[in-house]
Amino acid sequence: MQHYLSLKDIDSLPQWVEEARSLKANPLQYKALGDAKAVCLLFFNNSLRTRLSTQKAALNLGMEVIVMNFGSEGWALEYGDGTIMDQGTSEHIKEAAQVVAQYCDIVAIRAFASLTDKEKDEAELVMNGFKKYAGIPVVNMESSVGHPLQALADAITLAENNIKKRPKVVLSWAPHPKALPHAVANSFVEMMHLQEADFVITHPKGYDLNPEVTKGAKIEYDQDKALEDADFVYVKNWSSYQDYGKVMNQDKKWTMTNKKLGKAKFMHCLPVRRNVVVADEVLDGPNSLVIQQANNRTYSAQIVLKKLLESLKG
Repeated sequence: MQHYLSLKDIDSLPQWVEEARSLKANPLQYKALGDAKAVCLLFFNNSLRTRLSTQKAALNLGMEVIVMNFGSEGWALEYGDGTIMDQGTSEHIKEAAQVVAQYCDIVAIRAFASLTDKEKDEAELVMNGFKKYAGIPVVNMESSVGHPLQALADAITLAENNIKKRPKVVLSWAPHPKALPHAVANSFVEMMHLQEADFVITHPKGYDLNPEVTKGAKIEYDQDKALEDADFVYVKNWSSYQDYGKVMNQDKKWTMTNKKLGKAKFMHCLPVRRNVVVADEVLDGPNSLVIQQANNRTYSAQIVLKKLLESLKG
């Protein structure tokens, strides 16, 4: 059974990016592929781009789309084996996943990290529960530890704007008033491991990501030094990994400005807090790629759904 749970499910990133760009040029060229097929989008957390872009991608492929805000509309799920369900949970993942699978051919799920229990978050209970029990392809629309649809859209955006054989790409932490998960940053790092680029991660001390994810990447604690001669700057906040889920630093000196950005192209997954994460002048300036990135979310989802539909027919 083929799934799209992480970038490890991509056999060739350059090929997928090329195919996604072909879909972008002619979005309806595989309209017949999804005929009589349905995708169910389950949202345990809020969404704007992910929901609309994945739905549009499915429609472009001729699929029917079922959407459920599971976090507010579904029963509280239990995930453990042998659990005596005499507390807050009403339905077990074993039944829920199989029931959902009766109504669709592919299920796509969005379920954020709790940021309170690292072990449970990294176990990916929701995503892995559906993978184990649903018996149909599962798509990760952002999980506790990864956002592979966003990272694939970022790869498309880089390909569309890069003019160098080996560009310098910087992932920079930024301040934020709330504790945010590591999923986007993790998947961006994983994606950059598959690129030919000079890649640097910069953040204050104490904000190191999971070392298993960043292994082999260059980490620079001096933001100004990291940004020197950058071609692309991807800005994202994340909470502490070591002191899990905690906000250790809100240093406004890390906010991205035009002076820091220089001639580099600016990237962010959105939503973004203006004048906290990044200054208005950057977001509204000519080097901002954020709207292009958001548009490419449709084609990252579409290439994933296309691959899964093809695997079902095969």
